Amino acid sequence: MNRRKFLQTSALGAMMTAVSPISFSAYGKSTVKTGTPGRLNLSFAPYELQLKHAFNLAKSQRTTTPDVQVEIEYDGLTGYGEASMPPYLGESVATVTSFLSGLDLNQFNDPFRIEEIHDYMEKVAPGNRAAKAAVDIALHDLMGKIMRQPWYKIWGLDPSKAPCTSFTVSYDANPTEQKAKIEEASPYKVIKVKMGLDHDKELVEAIRRSTDAPICVDANQGWNVKEAALEMCHWLNDRGCLFVEQPMPKDMIDETAWLRERSPLPIIADEFLQRLPDVRRAAQAYDGINIKLMKSTGMHEAYKMAVHAKALGMKVMLGCMTETSCGVTAAAQLSPMADWADLDGNLLIANDRFDGLKIVDGKVTIPDRPGIGVLPLKA
Repeated sequence: MNRRKFLQTSALGAMMTAVSPISFSAYGKSTVKTGTPGRLNLSFAPYELQLKHAFNLAKSQRTTTPDVQVEIEYDGLTGYGEASMPPYLGESVATVTSFLSGLDLNQFNDPFRIEEIHDYMEKVAPGNRAAKAAVDIALHDLMGKIMRQPWYKIWGLDPSKAPCTSFTVSYDANPTEQKAKIEEASPYKVIKVKMGLDHDKELVEAIRRSTDAPICVDANQGWNVKEAALEMCHWLNDRGCLFVEQPMPKDMIDETAWLRERSPLPIIADEFLQRLPDVRRAAQAYDGINIKLMKSTGMHEAYKMAVHAKALGMKVMLGCMTETSCGVTAAAQLSPMADWADLDGNLLIANDRFDGLKIVDGKVTIPDRPGIGVLPLKA
């Protein structure tokens, strides 16, 4: 028996003793590629994420997030991935399932051919970043299980250096609901405030009446006047803010550069930044970048983005969408490289289907399990 076959067999036995298998089809109507030994076999199913509280952003409100759950089977091992699709990404269940239906991963006999598989996905269709991320995450899960190591170890990262995660609070016109949101954030060391509405200062003052924990701000492109944005940065600096994320629309590059030069707080790129080529452009107007797997096509490119940003002297923030513990735990594998983390997407939903990372005393704690480190929960 060769070494890879031995590792596959050993890892499979260990995982089968840890958790009972579940039916993937229990989560929705699935599309399953015909299983072939020694080949990558893809299956996927839509899965709507139910938010615990309404998400009130600068330009929208929502109570659900569309999602597609992905599995890739290879010689008895299963890798898990997901595509989460907030509206601003421009993807949907229809576009993701269409893209995945057009993939022929069965042509590949080795999940370690990650560069080749990414090149193949780029040739199938441009864009579709969340769909590609779902495949990438599942492939990393498979590779880690074959090697019997979590990805933070494969990358040579120290899990004790993972930062505390922020916990997101958005404005709510209902005082009772607003108070509940703030109280829910009390166990966390950093609070992330969603801004860009008419009640930004009101929300911060409400938080300050309950806690003196550091806050960070995500304006979601909601500030359109640079002078007003600068005034707000000074106001937030006086109230214990760490940084401001995407304060102005992503196409207002000159105005953002003007703000960065004068702001007492670091300015972090989010919507401005998608993939690796955007990192150098971001350095012209931002102090740091927010890397999200659903924007970067997954872990493979996200790691490169973090390395590149650090080489340019930029701060690195690791974020997520509203996701199950599958996507969030995959991102957490990179967290020891980050200055800040916003990995609370699984905490904001009521129907997680995985056991993964834990937040212990506010700190990101990566599970010491092979691959991305998740176990499926029973349906």
